Amino acid sequence: MNKVTLKIDGMMCSMCEAHIKDVIRREVPQAKKVTSSRKKGESTFLIDGSFDESKLKDAIKNTGYELNGISSDEYKKKGLFSKKT
Repeated sequence: MNKVTLKIDGMMCSMCEAHIKDVIRREVPQAKKVTSSRKKGESTFLIDGSFDESKLKDAIKNTGYELNGISSDEYKKKGLFSKKT
């Protein structure tokens, strides 16, 4: 499982965050735990597998926002009884 972080310009309010989350869910249906933060200027989601980055970038652009970067890191679930390493 990977955590994908999108750097997005143009989010100004909670409706902007909602628009971006809707775009991500529509273009990447296998995305889980989709979040957006206008303060951080980013959106994140979890995915198991890959997705079409150019399709997502175009969809975000068509919504009126600018995608400035995509990064992906391995995500490890943190459970109640998981060990700290």
